[in-house]
Amino acid sequence: MPLLTQEKTAEKWFRSDIDFDQLYPLQIQALASRHWTPLGVARKAASFLAVDRDARILDIGSGAGKFCLAAAHFRPQAHYFGVEQRKNLLGHANEAKSVLSLENVHFLHGNFTQLNFRNFDHFYFFNAFYENLSGTDKIDHCIDYSAELFYYYNRYLYKELALKPAGTRVATFHSLEDEIPPDFLLAGTDLDNLLKFWIKA
Repeated sequence: MPLLTQEKTAEKWFRSDIDFDQLYPLQIQALASRHWTPLGVARKAASFLAVDRDARILDIGSGAGKFCLAAAHFRPQAHYFGVEQRKNLLGHANEAKSVLSLENVHFLHGNFTQLNFRNFDHFYFFNAFYENLSGTDKIDHCIDYSAELFYYYNRYLYKELALKPAGTRVATFHSLEDEIPPDFLLAGTDLDNLLKFWIKA
């Protein structure tokens, strides 16, 4: 397929969230409004995170891959990595990646605690731990949930971010901010403070 035709074909998926979500089967689309990053949020977060060419940006709990795929389209100069525990969601993410022909996106199967944070420059976090709290909406019931895991994951991410060098950026969406160390300064907010941008001093 000629490059211009390929780009035009890819562009149609990014006209709206409804268009984009049609990349996924109906049961995955049904989760979009609650669990997947809206395109507008992905665009703004990517603009903040992809400040350096070839920056390596990690989405912690990437689900069906919507943030990484949208960010890679809007800010193609960076590389986006999504880590997700659920293998079925990773399959849907990779299928969507194939349709979009994006080469700067990589999906990793596993728990984020298994990763070496030194391999990544900046981070996106759409409160992936919140499911562990009682009474919250769950994506499914194929993984363990507990309040203990919620606090463990928050502490783990806090400690890893504390080790990152000055200039590290984090974009959080719907976060309780427990995972953000005090030396990360708030650089801006959007969407009634639901989307926040942090830079380590």
